[in-house]
Amino acid sequence: MRIFLAGASGVVGRRLAVLLRDAKHDVTGTTRAPAKISMLEELGVAPIVVDVLDADALAQAVAAARPEIVIHQLTDLPSAPGTSGYPAAQQANRRLRIEGTRNLMQAAKTAGVPRAVAQSIAFVYAPGDGLRTEDDPLDLAAEGLRQLTVQGVVALEHEVLNTPAIDSVVLRYGLLYGPGTWYGKPPRPPSVHVDAAAHAALLALNRGAGVYNIAEDDGAVSSAKARRELCFDPAFRIP
Repeated sequence: MRIFLAGASGVVGRRLAVLLRDAKHDVTGTTRAPAKISMLEELGVAPIVVDVLDADALAQAVAAARPEIVIHQLTDLPSAPGTSGYPAAQQANRRLRIEGTRNLMQAAKTAGVPRAVAQSIAFVYAPGDGLRTEDDPLDLAAEGLRQLTVQGVVALEHEVLNTPAIDSVVLRYGLLYGPGTWYGKPPRPPSVHVDAAAHAALLALNRGAGVYNIAEDDGAVSSAKARRELCFDPAFRIP
């Protein structure tokens, strides 16, 4: 399968690239940094340097790749929570989720791509008792930096799920931990290992529709739908 992996050099993108390579898919992957070209080539990805905020350049890249599916693993979070750069990173990530997602989905639509899989997050549900499911409301009343996060997620999911002629899957990841992330172990619920998160995207290439929680059984969200429809396994690790 020909796949356009937006955000191939990111935390999930790098792990997913390994899984796609091993599954014999033909992957074109994006990065904003020319210095990461060789790394992507080593992962079996045909690299393309493009800024997803440049709609015209991104449209040309998607058209040239002729993908059968677009995978959205874009983030812009270089600074961890509690660091001085974190507030600015949240602003940049909000813009990426809003403008970058819109550009990517429009490029996919123009190129006639029939399916998309996109990264979202599972830690923006409104407060409530019990496990949060995909039908529960998001925290639209959030304030401060959390409000920026929720705004970006709402825009991303709307764009992905409502672009005409594209069947889409949204994966709401728990807080990532493992290689390349900020955490070596689950930081707090909901969490998910980066390998299990990447594997969920691989599973969604030809399974599922709509929104799925992708997290461990840690008492915060229910991943029962993903287990049932995607065969998601939070214990999955890349050998």
